Amino acid sequence: MLLQFPQALGLGRGGELSRVGGGQVAQPGADHLQRLTGICRGRCAHLVTPERPGDAWVLSDVSFTAESGKLTALVGPSGAGKTTITHLVPRLYDPVRGAVRIGGHDVRDLTLESLRSVVGVVPQDAHLFHDTIRANLLYARPSATEKELTEACEAARIWELISSLPDGLDTIAGDRGYRFSGGEKQRLALARLLLKAPSVVVLDEATAHLDSESEVAIQRALATALAGRTSLVIAHRLSTVRAADQILVVDGGQIAEPGTHDELLGAGGVYARLYRTQFAPQAALRPFLEEGNGGHTLRVSEEAQSW
Repeated sequence: MLLQFPQALGLGRGGELSRVGGGQVAQPGADHLQRLTGICRGRCAHLVTPERPGDAWVLSDVSFTAESGKLTALVGPSGAGKTTITHLVPRLYDPVRGAVRIGGHDVRDLTLESLRSVVGVVPQDAHLFHDTIRANLLYARPSATEKELTEACEAARIWELISSLPDGLDTIAGDRGYRFSGGEKQRLALARLLLKAPSVVVLDEATAHLDSESEVAIQRALATALAGRTSLVIAHRLSTVRAADQILVVDGGQIAEPGTHDELLGAGGVYARLYRTQFAPQAALRPFLEEGNGGHTLRVSEEAQSW
């Protein structure tokens, strides 16, 4: 699969510069994209130039390749353009200039049904409808069998919880899934993703605002969900993407730094600064920790007491 922005692409903040939401339509005679198999490759190049003085562009000069079966992480400060980049793939936004291509096809020349059948998205706040767990999962694939539902839930590390409920899959999730914790809702969303079995997976802060135990469970489920798929993962917690095959640092609507975790740390740029910001508080506590019996105990020095 090829994700490609080969021409000058413009995406501005004004409504006249981009199309958003459900207003997109396919071109007359649009092609039906078949299920993608085998090697998937992606390349995106955005190059934008304001048409009028003072125009503010959301994305500018973005180019990267996402290989099949590997994880590409998008990191950077809030408002940098990470989510906007991922929204171009399923056509939640359309570029004014340039093109987004999948498998050599301009996404605007594909039917929306076929395009979105190969793209799966798990947002930061996974949405569950006020219906049964079964119904929420079947939105991904209405024809799924009982066995397929169970296997998807097991792979997402949520079946143990579901099977412990009196009504099992027929348990009502509640409005927006209020009956479940954040981590449980995310794992249900991952089960729905696995049931859909898309070729391209987009995760937008899938582990944000979760406690450590829930994050571990989500990471284990993600290992299954992302296997063999082209994956774009947005993350603020750099600990969750250190093992990514490729990390793209997005800053000011541009790819400021591409590379692996080790390469970006060595470069001493934006990524290294973000990493130090997140992990420096932990390092600062180490002088006050000392080995105890089978773990650590807190050692309060005179200096610490002066705080």
